[in-house]
Amino acid sequence: MKTIFNYFFRGILFIFPVAITAYIAYSTIIWTNALFNDLLFSWFKYEIPGLGIITGFTLTTIFGYVMSRTFARPIVFLFEKLMTKTPFINIVYNSLKDLTEAFVGERKKFTKPVVVEFSEPFGMKRFGFITEDSLSHFGLENEVAVYCPHSYNVSGNLYIVPRDKVTPIKTDPTNFMRFVVSGGVTKTHANV
Repeated sequence: MKTIFNYFFRGILFIFPVAITAYIAYSTIIWTNALFNDLLFSWFKYEIPGLGIITGFTLTTIFGYVMSRTFARPIVFLFEKLMTKTPFINIVYNSLKDLTEAFVGERKKFTKPVVVEFSEPFGMKRFGFITEDSLSHFGLENEVAVYCPHSYNVSGNLYIVPRDKVTPIKTDPTNFMRFVVSGGVTKTHANV
């Protein structure tokens, strides 16, 4: 029985991450396909698998191209001004926009991996990313903002840390994020 359970758990180690990843990818594809099919092709009596995904990808790419052109900048500026001036909506819009840009925009934020040393409990350290080098606009001259992501979760904490308690780590930021989010299970190599 011990051998059978050993093989069973080895199977779980392989099947679980593959199944969850496949399920999330499948659910996202089905939802995106259904959304664009319902929005754009409800008049079409035949269902073509993948048409919604291709249409969504194409429209998003075209939209991104048009919005990056010079003639569209005044429209983008007016739209963003409207979103940032509307109460409540401005909080949601700005937060989501900043989060999106932190990962895929021109102003990526998770590019400076660090280790932060805390004084209590003595010797405790956390991995994180410097997201803001200067907090002088808050009156904090010698401190930096460090975001420490949680493992196995899409959340984290923002710490305001004295600059001398932060040690940069020379490594690939993507692999470093993977290491932190996986709870230290994923292997990453520092380029020290």
